[in-house]
Amino acid sequence: MAEQPDGLFPAVCPLDCPDTCGLLVHKRGGRIVKVEGNPEHPITAGAICNKVRNMTERIYHSERILYPMKRVGRKGEGRFKRITWEEALQEIADRYRHLSREYGPESILPYNFYGNMGYLSVQGMDRRFFNRLGASRLQRSICNSAGTVGWNYTMGFGGGVPPEDAAKAKLFIVWGGNIVSTSMHKFMLIEKARKQGAKLVVIDVHKNKTGERADWFIPVHPGTDAALALGLMHVLFERGWTDEVFLSAYTVGHEQLREQVKTYTPELVAEITGVPAEDIIKLAQLYAETSPAYIHIGNGLQHHDNGGMAVRTIACLPALTGAWKIKGGGAFKSNMAYGSINGEALEQPGLRADPQTRTVNMVRIGEALLELKPKIRSLFVYCANPAVVAPDTERVLAGLMREDLFTVVHDLFLTDTAKYADILLPATSTFENTDLYGSYWHLYMQLQEPVIPAEGESKSNFELFRLLAEAMGFDEPDFRDSEADLIRQALDYAANPYLDGVTLDKLKEKRFVKLNMEPFEHRHYLDQLTTPSGKIELYSQRMEEAGLPPLPTYIPLTEGYDGRRRPGVGELYPLMFISPPNHSFLNSTFANVEKLAKLEKGPVLQIHPEDALPRAIRNGDRVSVRNDRGQLEAAAVVTERMLPGTVVSQGLCWGEDGRQTRVNALTSGRLADMGGGATFFSTAVEVERLKE
Repeated sequence: MAEQPDGLFPAVCPLDCPDTCGLLVHKRGGRIVKVEGNPEHPITAGAICNKVRNMTERIYHSERILYPMKRVGRKGEGRFKRITWEEALQEIADRYRHLSREYGPESILPYNFYGNMGYLSVQGMDRRFFNRLGASRLQRSICNSAGTVGWNYTMGFGGGVPPEDAAKAKLFIVWGGNIVSTSMHKFMLIEKARKQGAKLVVIDVHKNKTGERADWFIPVHPGTDAALALGLMHVLFERGWTDEVFLSAYTVGHEQLREQVKTYTPELVAEITGVPAEDIIKLAQLYAETSPAYIHIGNGLQHHDNGGMAVRTIACLPALTGAWKIKGGGAFKSNMAYGSINGEALEQPGLRADPQTRTVNMVRIGEALLELKPKIRSLFVYCANPAVVAPDTERVLAGLMREDLFTVVHDLFLTDTAKYADILLPATSTFENTDLYGSYWHLYMQLQEPVIPAEGESKSNFELFRLLAEAMGFDEPDFRDSEADLIRQALDYAANPYLDGVTLDKLKEKRFVKLNMEPFEHRHYLDQLTTPSGKIELYSQRMEEAGLPPLPTYIPLTEGYDGRRRPGVGELYPLMFISPPNHSFLNSTFANVEKLAKLEKGPVLQIHPEDALPRAIRNGDRVSVRNDRGQLEAAAVVTERMLPGTVVSQGLCWGEDGRQTRVNALTSGRLADMGGGATFFSTAVEVERLKE
């Protein structure tokens, strides 16, 4: 396909989004001129978001890096000179041999996440290379790990309601997710169901684009989601709206939970959450009386100190009403488990000489670069932009400024992180790669093959790390595998029956292949749970053994306050700061595409009139948002889209000279209660109007 100058070619969206859309790419004269949705894809059905519709502006951006470069200025200046690939590979190999000899290979740390969701891009030859090198491991926990652990304590199996079943629901509760902006096809599914009489309830701290379109929007104070879920449980038990037959057959701990929630009265929960007591009762009744009822558990609520417990608690709700019994009823956190691949075959952990190599949590990269002993002496960044995305920005930047830190960045652009690189390498775009894509929502595997040749001298992650292995003299057969070999190895996974029949040959023929859902159809979901008891664990002994409360409970945030404004908390920084995704970027991706950046008009701070008035803040005023970690400058928007006490700035903007535009200058590297997750939204601040 890459060699054909004209035509229409299948492709896959690579973004970190549940929808993983099937695409069609139009080429003319060897260049992509248009990207549209593939109408034949059974789930995404030809619709795509505005971000991807403007993908060509990113691929052919005038500032795209096309050649290897070496730093010539100070770190952070972004001044480089062009070098050859041979020089770049040789310098990296020489440095890595020296560091391994002098300080041990653990002095080298890879830092990557899912800037490209392709398995080969982030879980293939790169992992083999760093395993063979013996580099420090990276705990990739910045996004969904707290909620994943919380869900698994309750349900065991890491999958929920498939899209085809969810379409049958009569009540949708979207809890802590802005799916209009982050999973548009799920919202389209809900809209179709609403035309048949279904209702949409949105629970969130902020009336985002999804909340605007809900039948009922319920605002809550940040970090109080578990309290609201417990309040609903209180009402369900007290009023006899539970399915006792289901609880006896499919759960563990329902009697203990019944006692646990007696103290979470609607009146108490109203004080904590800001949701009126009568609304808590009304929502409980709606949930109990509507079937099938489906809960979408979003990413937002897990980014708190208590995020894992919040997800774990909400995941218990469908068990109380027996919602799982009826097709379309239940809940969704992620469906990744259905399409789980053979990660060991891809990554080859056996290449690692020392299986006890230390692990560094990516959430704490700033702290690790400044304080970890023995020191990290080299950082290799790809498919990530920690200078913008990681919390505690000032410490991250201070770490990247270290003169004794050898930093390599592989990217398409001179990102905020890339400005600190010693060696900067040009990366291919998704349309220049071969890769395998799963989805953490729908049930289709997809294949991407190159649509255009690599721009300039850019290389894929697969090719880069294969060449680095060669430069290092790694001669294991694992580094001679082709991209096709890796895809076949990933799909060859007897432990996952859902992959049966999904092969590279079928993917080449059809481009998207549905997982084998026969086990799901012939064996009820509830008979496939992998908790120790094989049941939904409302009481979890594993949690107790891990030092966590075994029953769902509400634990107040470490930083900031809930609706009760506990004495002595929040006096210096009395406002809770939330930085959810915006509509036109995906994390920091697309922030340098002018057309999309103009749509966002950021950074903007939304503040409630009750909080704006005593601070003499009016619409359009420049404000400073600050705490002990850093500062953000933004334009104020006075609005009632959230409860008083909460301020909101959507999106991740790249840094600008002379302006403080990074929201993560305010956020903490503190870890969540489970999974080593990030606590982006448990952030307390003060806001003041800037003098003109």
